[in-house]
Amino acid sequence: WYFDRLVRELPLPIPGDGTQKVSLTNSEDVASLLASVLDNEEAAIEQRFFNCGTDQLVSYDEVAHMCAKAAGIEPEKVMIEHYDSEMFGKANFPFRLTDFYVAPDTAKDKLGWTGPTHSLSDDLTWYYDGYKARGGASKKMSWT
Repeated sequence: WYFDRLVRELPLPIPGDGTQKVSLTNSEDVASLLASVLDNEEAAIEQRFFNCGTDQLVSYDEVAHMCAKAAGIEPEKVMIEHYDSEMFGKANFPFRLTDFYVAPDTAKDKLGWTGPTHSLSDDLTWYYDGYKARGGASKKMSWT
């Protein structure tokens, strides 16, 4: 969603003021948390439920700028247009309108999970490479 608009020099319609916090977690970090159960089976049985995600929170506006950086787009070319979600709702925005994240603190405490080893800003570089390889920048888009 971000790359599709950024590479075409289109505005990024982001609801509210863009400061809503979100955690976007690399699947390898999820896998490492799931595997950490093997190191402490008793704690896993005792607790039963763990939040599985990163504790690295970013705003929707920050995601826009990280995507632009990964795509080699200058910061001044990023056109964010905040809109009133009370009036227009979610529209085609791919995320929730409010903060949405989890805290993996219990998994760290009870299972000894060391936490995420990936960062979104680093991951976006290889993600953008995959986007380009799939022809993302030149594919025909439907904006409805």
